Amino acid sequence: MATTKVQHPGDQHEIPSYEAHASVATLKDRIKQHYDLASDYYYSLWGQHIHHGLFRSDGESKEEAQVNLINYLLEISRLPKEARVLDVGCGIGGTSRFLAKEHGCAVTGITISGRQVEIAKRLTLEDKAAPPAGEGSDLLSYGGKGAVRFLELDAEKMRERFSPAEGRPGEAFDCVWISEALSHLPDKPLFFSSSFAVLAAGGSSRLAIADWFKAPGLSAEQEAADIQPIEDGMLLPKLCTADDYVRMAEEAGFKTLQAPIDISKDVAKTCLVTLVMGICYLARAGCLGFPPGVPGNEERAKYISAPRSGNTLQQPSSSGLILFSLDYVSSPVYLINASSPISPMLDPFPPS
Repeated sequence: MATTKVQHPGDQHEIPSYEAHASVATLKDRIKQHYDLASDYYYSLWGQHIHHGLFRSDGESKEEAQVNLINYLLEISRLPKEARVLDVGCGIGGTSRFLAKEHGCAVTGITISGRQVEIAKRLTLEDKAAPPAGEGSDLLSYGGKGAVRFLELDAEKMRERFSPAEGRPGEAFDCVWISEALSHLPDKPLFFSSSFAVLAAGGSSRLAIADWFKAPGLSAEQEAADIQPIEDGMLLPKLCTADDYVRMAEEAGFKTLQAPIDISKDVAKTCLVTLVMGICYLARAGCLGFPPGVPGNEERAKYISAPRSGNTLQQPSSSGLILFSLDYVSSPVYLINASSPISPMLDPFPPS
C-alpha cells in the first residue's frame, strides 16, 4: 500500500510503505540516509553511546548504564587489553573511544554513514585525543594508551577492505565488536564469514556481539503483527532468532559453548529514558540540536520531525536484545536477552 500524501515539512523524508526484504540495495541506501540525517539528533538523545544501557542499580544514569553494558561484554568476552579491535557499525564512536582509552586497544571503527564518521572524529579530538601524527596516518591517539580511527565502510565489504591488495598490506584484528548493528545487515552469513576472515589466526581472537533478535516459534500472525512493523520501522531486514546467530557463527568456523543468559530486566529502562528525552527534545526543537543557518540542519530537522510508518514499539514476548561473544577457534558464546523496570523520569532538558 502506498504511503498517503500529506502536507508536512518532512514529507520528502517519509519512510515508504513496507518493502520486500529482497530490496537490499534500497534498504542500504535508506539506512545510510537515516544515519546521515539523524545522527546529530541521536547524539543529543542517546549521548555518545548509541546503544542500550545495563542498569545495575536504581540510581544509575543512562550514561553509566551504557558503559556497564560495554564492561559486561568485555568481561564475558575476556578481551585482553591492548587488543586490535574492529568496531563494526561504530556509530559516533563511543565504544571505540572507550576501548581505546580504558582498555588500551587499537580500534578501527567502521560505519556506512559519512556523517557519523565526521561526528566521531570531532568528538574524539574534543576528548583530548592527539591528531594523526604524520601524512597518511588516520590514527587518533590517547597518549600511548590506545588509539582509534574511523572509516566510512559498508560492513559487508570489510573482508575486501582489510585483505591484502596491490600496494596495501592486509590487516588482522584480535576482536570484531558489533553492538546493535548486525540486525541492519541483510547478509548475515557474509558478516560471520567476513569476521572470521579478518580475525588473526592462531590466537584467542573473538567476535563480540550485541543485537536485536526475535523469539523462536512465532506464528505467522505474531510475525505480521509484532515483528514486521519493527523490521519496517527500524530499517531492518528479516530479524533472526538467537539460534540462527549461533548456527551462522558455527558455519563460519566459530565455536559456541554457552547457553543464553537473560538480562531482560536490566536494559529496557534505556528505552523509557530516551523516549522521555526525545519528547522533550522535539518539544523544544526550535532551540535545541539543529540551530538555523548551519549547513544541513534544516534537512536534518525536517527528517527528524517527519511522520513514520510502522510501529516500532517492542513486544516483550516477540523480540529482544542479545549479546554474545565467540572465540575464533574454541571458547564460549554468551547470549544475553535484554529489558528493565520502569522508574520516574525527570525532564532531561529543564528550562534555563
